[in-house]
Formats: sequence, structure tokens, C-alpha cells
Amino acid sequence: MSSPISNVRPETDKVIIDIVDYTLNYEITSELAFQTAHYCLLDTLGCGFEALTYPACTKLLGPIVSGTIVPQGAKVPGTPYQLDPIHAAFNIGAMIRWLDFNDTWLAAEWGHPSDNLGGILATADWLSRTAVANGKAPLTMRDVLDAMIRAHEIQGVMALENSFNKVGLDHVLLVKLASTAVVGKLLGLTREELINAVSLAFVDGHSLRTYRHAPNTGSRKSWAAGDATSRAVRLALIAQTGEMGYPSVLTAKTWGFYDVLFKGNAFRFQRDYGSYVMENVLFKISFPAEFHSQTAVEAAVTLHHKLQELGKTTEDIHHIGIRTHEAAIRIIDKKGPLHNPADRDHCIQYMIAVPLVFGRLTAADYEDNVATDPRIDALRAKMETMEDPQFTLDYHDPEKRSIANALTVTFTDGTVLDEVVVEYPIGHKRRRQEGMPVLLAKYKTNLARIFPLKQQKQILEASLDIEKLSVLSVNEFVDLMVIGGR
Repeated sequence: MSSPISNVRPETDKVIIDIVDYTLNYEITSELAFQTAHYCLLDTLGCGFEALTYPACTKLLGPIVSGTIVPQGAKVPGTPYQLDPIHAAFNIGAMIRWLDFNDTWLAAEWGHPSDNLGGILATADWLSRTAVANGKAPLTMRDVLDAMIRAHEIQGVMALENSFNKVGLDHVLLVKLASTAVVGKLLGLTREELINAVSLAFVDGHSLRTYRHAPNTGSRKSWAAGDATSRAVRLALIAQTGEMGYPSVLTAKTWGFYDVLFKGNAFRFQRDYGSYVMENVLFKISFPAEFHSQTAVEAAVTLHHKLQELGKTTEDIHHIGIRTHEAAIRIIDKKGPLHNPADRDHCIQYMIAVPLVFGRLTAADYEDNVATDPRIDALRAKMETMEDPQFTLDYHDPEKRSIANALTVTFTDGTVLDEVVVEYPIGHKRRRQEGMPVLLAKYKTNLARIFPLKQQKQILEASLDIEKLSVLSVNEFVDLMVIGGR
């Protein structure tokens, strides 16, 4: 006979306890983390504003029931919408991730920690408007920056040693997890309530990576994080009602996360939670391209100018060797037809071909009118990718965290150009001084896409200086960015 199953309620899994205690109790003292969070906030919002110029994105935005306005609800920057915090989180999250142009974290798992801003900003704005309506003090933008640092840290530290993609799960699982924790803190959940909320995030349904990979690559990858961060707000609100949690959601035999979804393996951790991730996050500054290709695109732009100097065109190219790292080969090495913009911005060959032909790579270059240029597929057919083991080691090295690519062009006459190697993209911490002026220029360009000049100046006056920004109430800051402005 089999032994009866014990029904003794277990202790809460340590992974959950560590996340909750960090979220509630850790004091963030790193000025570098706050400065970087400031840049991250501006860049992330700017990416959302650029996305608002794409109908494929804007068709998903707004209230579920047309015309709905929520009193004291969260406002969606760049739009006229005022929504409940759950759906506002989806709107903001979808905007900022749509073009794949905001920050990135690369490790055993990949992802974009600024995706958490959807839940953070929506919740903070709603809480602030509600507080003001009741004669209480609103949250400040310093609170938003603090929450961003914590969300980056939870998502990024979890990602360092734990590969969800290798078991077929999408990295937005970590957005849901991190957003649940920090939104719960903003809501004022007790320690027990936040433990329950985080357990609910783990026990929840999780996205497959199907929409990120051939032959099914599609636009869900642009709103999946919005969905995840909005789900986090919902779970935190459920926990606030006193709804129970599931203490051994990770470790329960047979039915726990580890056994069901992680091949029986427990999570591993490289470091304790602090502010490391925000301090070392990668910004996408120059190109709206999947991050493993950023240095390859930069190298391709260099080669475009070299071709011009030599009086040659891409038709003179016989072969292009791409020396890269293992993650790039696994995610974006793609042959055959490319069916849509989401397919193209996850193909390293496409993202090299376009700058070789045109000397640029913009979000518009993934659209059909550019993709049908026959020179692009002709160049893709001439490319060969190969893993460089040292590039892969340096990619995982916590002291380097490089994302190296190297391109070698051979002409039809047999001439071989010197290999162009780029180890660190301009958005890397090692190139921060070079990158931040470009990031701010990108932010100003994105503001100009949708706001009139007077409103642009008001937004810049309020946002460019971290000291001025930090003391603004969240609702005051968001009000500057709604359609119509002040």
C-alpha cells in the first residue's frame, strides 16, 4: 500500500521569502541605481511614444469597453485614456515593449526589466489620484524610481542562473513575478499578503515562447509583457483582499513549479538582491533590434561606410561571416522567409543586411515596403553564422557581460575586408558616458513625435533633472504627458 499524502501545511518556500523581504525591507542607497533608473524611465516612456505612431500597437490600446473612463483611474501617457490600473498597466506595458527598443538584461534568461514600468506607473498613478481625491499625500516619482530598481533587481537576479527559455517558458514570467512584488509594496500589502501575492504569481499560468520563434514568430511578443505586468496588478489586488497563497508552490512534490515546469530543478542564485541589475542594465540606444544583434548592426553600419569608401555595393559581396555567441545563434539565427515585422526583428541576418544596404536600421525598416527590397534576402543568403566559444564565455562573465559580434566580408573578386568586431553595444555600462547623450537625444526625438512644442518643453523641464523629477507627484508627472497637456 502507498503511504498517505501528508496534509501538513509546509513552510513558505525560501525563494518567495527572499523576494518579499527584499521588496519590503531593503534600503536602496545607490545613487548610481537611481541615476540609471532615471535614464531608464525617460527612455522607456520615449519608446512607448514612438510605438504610438504604429496602428498595430494603438489598435490594442484604450478601454475594453469603448468610452469607459475610470474616476481617479490611471492615465496612459501619450493618449487620452484614463483606465483602471489593471488595464492601464496593459496599455503602458504594450506601448513600451512594442518596438523592442527599451532596456535589456542578458544572462541565463533574457528579458527587459523596464517592462515592469507598466504595472508600476499605472498603480502609482491610480494610488496618487485616489489619495489626492481623499485629501492625502500622493506618491512621488522617487517612489516610482525606487520600485523600478526593485523590479529590475528581482527580474534580473532570477535571470542570472535560471533559464526559463530552455524549458519553453517565456521571460515575461519574470515580469509578472517582479511586478507582483513591487506593485504589492506600492499597494501597502502586509508581509503575509505579499507572500501570498508572490505565490499566486508562481502558480499562475505562464506564457510559452511560441510567439518568439520560427515558424510562429508574431506580434504577441510585443504585448506579452504588457499582459504579464497587468496580470501582476490583478494578483496583487487579489492578495490585498486576504486571499490565501500557496506556500510550497515551487517545491511541492509532483504539483509544484519545479516538478511541473522546471524539469525538477530548483532555482539557483548567483548573488543576493540589491541594486546590481539597474546599475548594469543594457540600454538599446542606436537600433530597435533584438539585443543579441546590437553589436552586429553597429558593425554592419561600419561596413556600409567602408563599402562607400571603396566604391562598392552589396552586390559585390560574395560571403559574410558572422562570428557570434551561443545565445544569438539560438534566438535570432534564422533562414528562410520572414513573414512580418516581429519575424524580421528576430533575425540577425535581416538586421545585418538592412544596414549594409542603407546604412541604418530603424523601426520602419521591418515593414513590408523595406523588406521586399531584393537586396536584403540576397545578402541573407550569403551569410554564415558560427559560434565563438570565447564570445559565449564573455557573455556570461559577470565582470564583462559582453554581447560580441564580428563580421567578415569577402568580395566576389576574392578580396577579404578586415574583420569588424564590436564587443559592447553603446548602451552597455562600459560605454555609458558615450551612450547617455544619445539616449537623451532619442528621448527628445520621441517626445516630438506626438506632443506639440509647448508640451515637449513642459515635459523636458519636469523630467530631465532627477532632483526636480523625484519630488513631483506621480499624477502631476503623468498629467504632463496626456494628450492635450497643460
